[in-house]
Amino acid sequence: MLGVAFLGCALILPALLTATAQGQLDFGPDDPITEHAQIPLTRDYKLTCETIAVSISPASQVFYPGSPEFKIDISHWANSSTQVSACSVRPGTPEDIGVILRELAFTRTPFAIKGAGHTANPGFSSTPGVHISMSRFKDIIVHPGTVDIGAGLTWTEVYSYLVPRGINVVGGRINGVGVGGFTLGGGYSWKTNQFGLTVDTLTAIELVLPSGSVKVVTEKDEDLWFALKGGLNNYGIVTKFTLKTHKQTDVWGTVLSFAGNQIEPAYTAFADFLSREHDHKGAQLGQISYDNGTVKFAVVLFYDGPQPPCDLYGNLLTLPNTGKSIIEGSFVHFVLSLPPPVRKRAYFDGFPVLHYTVPVMKAIIDGLQSWGDRISKRDTDVLLVVNLDPFEPDILTHGGPSAYPPDRSRVVLPSSLYFGWNDKSLDEYMYKQMRALSASLIEAGIKDGQDLVNAAHYTNYALHGTPLEQMYGGNVERLCDIKRRYDPFRVMDLTGGFKF
Repeated sequence: MLGVAFLGCALILPALLTATAQGQLDFGPDDPITEHAQIPLTRDYKLTCETIAVSISPASQVFYPGSPEFKIDISHWANSSTQVSACSVRPGTPEDIGVILRELAFTRTPFAIKGAGHTANPGFSSTPGVHISMSRFKDIIVHPGTVDIGAGLTWTEVYSYLVPRGINVVGGRINGVGVGGFTLGGGYSWKTNQFGLTVDTLTAIELVLPSGSVKVVTEKDEDLWFALKGGLNNYGIVTKFTLKTHKQTDVWGTVLSFAGNQIEPAYTAFADFLSREHDHKGAQLGQISYDNGTVKFAVVLFYDGPQPPCDLYGNLLTLPNTGKSIIEGSFVHFVLSLPPPVRKRAYFDGFPVLHYTVPVMKAIIDGLQSWGDRISKRDTDVLLVVNLDPFEPDILTHGGPSAYPPDRSRVVLPSSLYFGWNDKSLDEYMYKQMRALSASLIEAGIKDGQDLVNAAHYTNYALHGTPLEQMYGGNVERLCDIKRRYDPFRVMDLTGGFKF
C-alpha cells in the first residue's frame, strides 16, 4: 500500500479468515494491500459491496459508480488523493459500521475511511475496494462543559453550530478540514496556546473496534485512550468525539502580505516577535510561498477577543506591506477568511523546528526560490508553500501522555511544506523533490544549533512513506503492542494510513 510504514512491528498472522468462493488467494509480495501482511485478499470487491448492502440497516446505504452520491463520497480536496472504488457506503449507525467491518475482515477487502477528504496522501482515505463515507455522522449534542461531535463533520460546520451559542472547541484552523482525521492525528488549533492540542481536550471517544463491537473509550481505558490520541486510524473507526467546551466571544485577526525588499524586514521582525512570550489568547501563523517565479511572505495574526492589547504585536502592524486585511467578528468568519491553497494535485510534508530564527526563515525562503525555479521548468503553475506554526512553550502541559506527541518535555513546532501542481505525470517527481526540500530545511535548523535529530514530525503533515519512528519516537513499540491486542487479525491494515 502506497506510503504505509511498517517499522519494527510487522506481525505475520496465519490466514484465520477464509476468502469467499469468488475470491482469489494472493500472497504475492507486490500486492498493494498485503505487501507486508501476506493475508488472502478477495478480488471480487463488488460482491463484498452487495453483501454489505443486504446486511446493513435502512439507516445506511451503498452507492455504485455513476451515482452522484458515489462521486461525492470518493472525492477529495486534492484530486491526487482520489481513487475509484468498487462502491461507497454511508453507514448511519455505529452498529452498521460493525457489520461492514466484519464483512471486510472476512473477505480481506481493502477499504477507505473518509471524513472530509482533506488528506493529500494517496491511498490514505481512498481505495479500489469499499469506500466508507462518514457523512452521516454529523450530530452535535451540547452538554454542560462538553459537546458530542460526529466524526463526519468539518470544523467549519462545528463552529457554525457552536459559536452562535457562545461556546467553542479546540479544532481546525482553516475551512474544509474534517473532524475525524484532524483529531486522531493530534490537532493544532488557533486555541492551542490556551488549551493545548485537540486530543488534550477529549473526554470520550465512541469507537467501533476492528471486531465490529462498539465501545466508548475514556481515560479509564488507559492503553486504548493513549493510542487513539494521535494514533490515527489504527484501532478502529471513530464515530463520535466528546470534547471540552469553552466560552467564545468575537475575535480579531489580520493578514499581512510582504513582497520584494519588504520580506527581509518582515521576517526579521516576525522572528523577534516570536522570541518573546505573549498573551496566550493570541496566535500567529507565518507563510512563505513560491508562485509564478516569485517568493512572498505573509503573517496571519489571531486574537481570541474583539481587540488585541494595543502593544501585543509591536511594530509588525506598521511594517511596509503589499496588503493588510483586518478580520473582525465571529470565529467562524475568521476561519472562513483563510481558504487553503488549491491545485489539482498536492502533497504535504512536515518538518520539525524548535525556533523560527532569522537564519531558519532565510533558509526557507532561499530553499523555496531554488526548488521553485527548478520545478517550474516542469510545471509553470506549481505552488510551493511553507507554513510556520509557532506556539507557546507550555502548550503540552494541558494534556497527559498520548501517542502524539511522543515527548511532552519540549515543544517541537509542526512546520508544514505544501506542493501543488496540475500534471499527473509529475507525481513521483514532486514526491522526490518534496523529500529533498524537507531534508534541506531540517538541515538548516540543525546548522542553526537546533536539536532536531529526534524531534517528532507532526502526523497530520507527514508525507506518505515517513517512518513511524520519526512521528512517534519511543512510543512505537507500545502502540504496536496495543494494535496487536485490539486488532489481532489486522483488519485496520486493510485501510490506508500509517500502520503499526
